[in-house]
Amino acid sequence: MNHRVDRRDFLKSVVGGAAAASLGTVSPARAGAPRSPIEATKLTDTLTLFSGAGANVVAARDGDGLALVDGGLADRSHELLDRIQRETGLSRVHTLFNTHWHPWQTGSNERIGKEHATIIAHENTRLWLGYANPVPGENRTYGPLPPYARPNKTFFYGKQEIMVGGEPVEYGYLLQAHTDGDIYVHFKKSNVLAAGGVVSGKGWPIIDVKTGGWIVGMVSGLETLLGIADGETRIIPCHGPVLTRAQLGEQHKMFATIATRLEGAIRKGLGPEEVVALNPTKEFNAEWGDPTQFTIQAFESLWGHFAPDAT
Repeated sequence: MNHRVDRRDFLKSVVGGAAAASLGTVSPARAGAPRSPIEATKLTDTLTLFSGAGANVVAARDGDGLALVDGGLADRSHELLDRIQRETGLSRVHTLFNTHWHPWQTGSNERIGKEHATIIAHENTRLWLGYANPVPGENRTYGPLPPYARPNKTFFYGKQEIMVGGEPVEYGYLLQAHTDGDIYVHFKKSNVLAAGGVVSGKGWPIIDVKTGGWIVGMVSGLETLLGIADGETRIIPCHGPVLTRAQLGEQHKMFATIATRLEGAIRKGLGPEEVVALNPTKEFNAEWGDPTQFTIQAFESLWGHFAPDAT
């Protein structure tokens, strides 16, 4: 585990400055914004999607209680869990997946962790939750969470599988993409794929350079998800509506195109302002919105990989 801690120190010193310039991205749920209602959408007889608590949350019922994928924001946790109980008739959460460390995903960790639930995540997510880290798009830090609220079942590489009721649930690592701790969770019988922050359903995504995210990793993560999904898979992004495999493929093609353009720009020695002026996202802006902060984040995410002296 020491090699991960060393890498963390490296990221803090080398990439921290670049990340600070990237915190202008509009976050999915800003403090002070109107509180959206928490809505429930039934996916199958045992799976329900809850939206409005800061992020998409998938609840799976079984004979022992509930398994959740992500937990929304901390200040919506009580409301979310009450809504889940009313919808499912169950209150005990025995398993919680964190698809990465961000507060929109881990806000129920304290409440659920106090009840001795199994919290599953990538090891890097557990490590980040032991620190105070800048929240992308907001002028605040998040963490450290108390030890009982940090993941207690982690892994490094590859994929794992557990059973929830009679359904096999596969979860696997999406190497250094949106962060360096992203995982997916695939309910294989129901064919529902919770993809976390690697997939965007609502505007340009955040690439969290501070905690190891980079655009080429986003492309690779999307490739992995495309290999899991089929034409009938319902894909749950971190935020926004349920997507199809075809939409996932469109995102993969878009980010691969942008990554290629940004790699060309970094090889020419261009700076962030020059890259923004090149408008490498031009044909996608009408659908995805103002690309300025995403472009800066995506470009700076390449520095440690293609031009380490730039940091």
